[in-house]
Amino acid sequence: MDTLPLLLFFLPSILLISQKVVANEITNVGAVGAIVDQSCRNGKEAKVAMDIAIKDVYHKLNHSFYLHTINSERSPILSAFAAKDLINKQKVQAIIGPQTWEEAQLVADIGNRAHVPVLSLADATPPWAADRWPFLVQAAPNSFIQMKAIAAIIESWEWHRVTVIYEDTESSTAGIIPHLYDALRNSSVEIANLLPLPPYELEMIKRGQCRVILVNLSLPLSTKLFERATEMEMMQKDYVWIATDAFTNLVHSVNASSISSMQQIVGVKSYFPKNEPHFPYFFKRFRKRFFSEFPDEDNHEPGIYAVQAYDAVWTVCQAMIESNYQEGKLLHTILGSKFQGLNGKIEFIDRKLAPLRTFQIINVVGKSYSTLGYWSDAFKFSKRVDGKVANNSSMKSLVPVLWPGFSLTTPRGWAIPTEAHPLRIGVPNGSVFEEFLTVSRESGDSFGGYVIDLFHLTVQNLPYFLPYKFFRFNDAYDDLVRQIYLKKFDAVVGDVAIVSRRFEYAEFTQPYTQSGLLMVVPVQKLTNKALLFMKPFTKGMWVLTGVITIYNGFVIWLIERKHSSELRGSALNQIGILIWLSFSTLFSLHGEKLHSNLSRMAMVVWLFVALVITQTYTANLSSILTVQKLEPTVTNIETLQNSNSMVGYCKGSYLATYLVDVLNFKRNNIKNYSSANEYAQALRTREIAAVFLEVPLAKLFLAKYCEEFTVAGPTFKVGGFGFVFPRDSELIPDINKSLLNLYETDSNSILDWYIHWKLGTTIDAYGCGESSEPADWA
Repeated sequence: MDTLPLLLFFLPSILLISQKVVANEITNVGAVGAIVDQSCRNGKEAKVAMDIAIKDVYHKLNHSFYLHTINSERSPILSAFAAKDLINKQKVQAIIGPQTWEEAQLVADIGNRAHVPVLSLADATPPWAADRWPFLVQAAPNSFIQMKAIAAIIESWEWHRVTVIYEDTESSTAGIIPHLYDALRNSSVEIANLLPLPPYELEMIKRGQCRVILVNLSLPLSTKLFERATEMEMMQKDYVWIATDAFTNLVHSVNASSISSMQQIVGVKSYFPKNEPHFPYFFKRFRKRFFSEFPDEDNHEPGIYAVQAYDAVWTVCQAMIESNYQEGKLLHTILGSKFQGLNGKIEFIDRKLAPLRTFQIINVVGKSYSTLGYWSDAFKFSKRVDGKVANNSSMKSLVPVLWPGFSLTTPRGWAIPTEAHPLRIGVPNGSVFEEFLTVSRESGDSFGGYVIDLFHLTVQNLPYFLPYKFFRFNDAYDDLVRQIYLKKFDAVVGDVAIVSRRFEYAEFTQPYTQSGLLMVVPVQKLTNKALLFMKPFTKGMWVLTGVITIYNGFVIWLIERKHSSELRGSALNQIGILIWLSFSTLFSLHGEKLHSNLSRMAMVVWLFVALVITQTYTANLSSILTVQKLEPTVTNIETLQNSNSMVGYCKGSYLATYLVDVLNFKRNNIKNYSSANEYAQALRTREIAAVFLEVPLAKLFLAKYCEEFTVAGPTFKVGGFGFVFPRDSELIPDINKSLLNLYETDSNSILDWYIHWKLGTTIDAYGCGESSEPADWA
């Protein structure tokens, strides 16, 4: 009975204190929404990490927050409905997620209208999104810089082409692919094939030449792709598989049965510091909670998606506390956040979390993966993440890579033809000169000539065995080159000229002959023999000789006139003596008649000059008199054009267009021929006034008909002859290198051999005649 009055006395005080406590607890409660796909691994990790973060905020900051998490099932429509529900019913003050851009853009639009900040966990946010939705904040750092790391990997191993398989989503096409293009272009790497998934055409890749394959797919799609590639024996030696962080960030979660089909993949993985002081405690709790919520998962370790979600919750909660739960200030406070999270420093720049600058280079081996090293925008490749050890621009400085097929030998990166599937090479059946290229049907097609032998030598000098087979082609040269584009041939070998329009269908090696176009015309005997004595010297030489002679006579006359009365007299008499003295010194020294030592010195010098002049004249005149002198009938193309003369060219050649469009001949004034004999006969009968041939063909023609025809006019610039391959073919650099080696060792003198032994003669630069010196063919 005594206690009842005492309880009644303290009851009002107890109720008052209770009301204050409840009121205080209510004011310290915030509502946070989360939208993640809990059917996939990254969504599961994010959900568990956010639950842990909410509890950590309460224990460390003494503030309670309600986390309302909705499963989006990776559906943009469900994500939009979830955002409306969180804002209108749950009254959340901020939304975290989703993890794909396709979902995030719909949620951002809804959040922007309600002025609710949306912290997107999608890393592929377009640059224009912040202007369109001011309340959208990118809380996951974009990893576009990883494309530079991928390009550096490809460049390190000197691969020039790569096939890209990517997920056909808006985030890939609008975000990742453009950055990949830029990075590869800066490293001089071509994209051989750009294949969206679904569908994927591994059969097409296997039939193609490129063996470096870059995969930018989510974990489920990557798993299916690699299982299919294993079935098709595409995870074996000579293949290279490189994966982006869309797969590698979750590689730790792959089960043993699936990872067996992913062996020896090289990947770029987003790096986060596991030596952060709070990470071990987070790691321990995450494993325990993840196992309890998702027992079907084989691996319970947190990855990059877990730490990103954890840091996003801390960002929102701290901003709510600092803004005193005032919605109008929340966005500004979030964007001003600066603290050290599990994923490193948290700081927003232009409404985006600072991008990742460091990536792990991993190699999938066994049941997990090994770290080969690191790549960062600042230090490039390094074995340590802190950059305290030597860094290098090449991946070769890292731990050795185990390539597919358990090989330590670096793959070539492209498929070499085999004996079962040799290189199919088209050969034109229309060459004018059999010595240059011949196609015979005796006992089946047989191929010979300079071009064929040169190609044999070039292939023999390659550092690997290259099987090939020749096939005859009977149509025009342009059609032959087009067959490569149509994939009927793998290469073309022949007298195929390097012409700009043909690059639309194929690519050429460097020229294997001297480049240039020559005009060959008939010769005629030298006319006007009356002035034959003038031919040894040019007009300029005659004028110079006369001037020097008169000048020397004038000097002698000027010095000697003081000592001899014969050199005096009338002006006419002195002029006559001066001229006689000038020309007589060509044949005599007059030493006994000279009185001055200066005169004698001048005469001695002149004697040597006169001796050289007379001997040169005598030699040239003797040559003219003893050798039959021939000269071209036409000396330039202007003469041909003004006289409306006909000119010839090789049938099927590009010269039909060149003569009309470049050299401005009328189309009616050009005529094609198919053999050297036809050329010669047409020139003899004056059916044509000239024929246009490439330098090597002109030399062969003159070797046969050196007494009848000659070269006239300048050498016109054309591309020369080259071997033809598909555009961006991996064989071209090796063929070019082999050709250079042949040139440097003089092996290309095989054309001289053809001329000397098959025609019984050699030729000089642009004419003919016996010579022991090889011509300059390259």
